[in-house]
Amino acid sequence: QVQLVESGGGSVQAGDSLRLSCVASGRTFSRYIMAWFRQAPGKEREFVAFIRWSGGSTAYADSVKGRFTISREDAKNTVYLQMNSLKPEDTAIYYCTTSLTYSGTNYGGYNSWGQGTQVTVSS
Repeated sequence: QVQLVESGGGSVQAGDSLRLSCVASGRTFSRYIMAWFRQAPGKEREFVAFIRWSGGSTAYADSVKGRFTISREDAKNTVYLQMNSLKPEDTAIYYCTTSLTYSGTNYGGYNSWGQGTQVTVSS
């Protein structure tokens, strides 16, 4: 089981930027598909972005496309989520997750989850 630790959340103003990081345990990080999900109070967990194996493709939710960028640094077992032009509706707990085979928008397809990091955007 991969262990994941997210960091980088915080409280910012609308229009600001944040970069989230997620460090994974294990020696086979480069084999994992990595993804970010988020969950706002009273709402279901929703897909944000995924990135396939190193050099692979990425995908984004329509709500963040053009503002968020997912990337990975396999030498550091780390995946990032650069979030620009933040909006109040981006307020949520952001979770990092992995899969060896699944790359999609359904959280049920992923295996390991971090504890989450809170992002709060005020207007």
